[in-house]
Amino acid sequence: MKKILKRIYLFLVFLFLYGPIITMAVFSFNSSRIKQSWTGFTLNWYVELFHNEEILSAFYTTITIAILTTLIATVLGTLGAIGFYYMPTIKKKILLNINYIPVLNPDIVTAISLMVVYKIIKLDFGYLTLLLSHITFTTPYVILSILPKLKQMPKSLPEAAMDLGATPVFTLKKIIIPECKSGIFSGALLAFTLSLDDFVVSFFNIGNGVSTISTTVYSMAKKGINPAINALSTLMFLSIIILLLIINKRSSVIEEEV
Repeated sequence: MKKILKRIYLFLVFLFLYGPIITMAVFSFNSSRIKQSWTGFTLNWYVELFHNEEILSAFYTTITIAILTTLIATVLGTLGAIGFYYMPTIKKKILLNINYIPVLNPDIVTAISLMVVYKIIKLDFGYLTLLLSHITFTTPYVILSILPKLKQMPKSLPEAAMDLGATPVFTLKKIIIPECKSGIFSGALLAFTLSLDDFVVSFFNIGNGVSTISTTVYSMAKKGINPAINALSTLMFLSIIILLLIINKRSSVIEEEV
């Protein structure tokens, strides 16, 4: 009886989490623009998606910002985490608390703070300010993902490598980074997801002529959301699922080899 109740509970939890996504995916095949009623099956919205310049432009901006943010934030976060790891205890605690501020801060506070900074330095709002903003709020997450892996590494390991003649750069490439590569990957994946998902920071630090998927959907909400957005969201969701399956399969193969 307990097992049955547990399964029902899990089913209800997953239904609550993924019910809206499933509904969105189903209505991406609805022939009607009205979401409240089903009038028939169609693939027209998927066809329209690839002919809608506004949506495609927003998707291109979102993806390029997410990729660039992931690459830069991962490099900065990795170097920052290594720097934190070798700092004296007091300095480490102070800087780690500072690193927590963007993580704990409401998005609206971070967004407005960045907007004020760009105004002060007279930086024109656009693609660059959007990219800088995403790097700023994702880098702390990367640092926090990598630090636990560094703590698992014996401090004597890099020192032993350098005592045996390895240069600091060689030690970094062959000893430190391999030891925390799972943390680096987790941080990169988190940075990509946060950048892809962001709305508030993007909304306050984006310029004319530049839009992301989230800001495009927000502007559409005033006049009616194009069902092609449902098609795009469905394709993105399926892509993430396939990516996760590939990653899990690869991880399983590596564990079996070990």
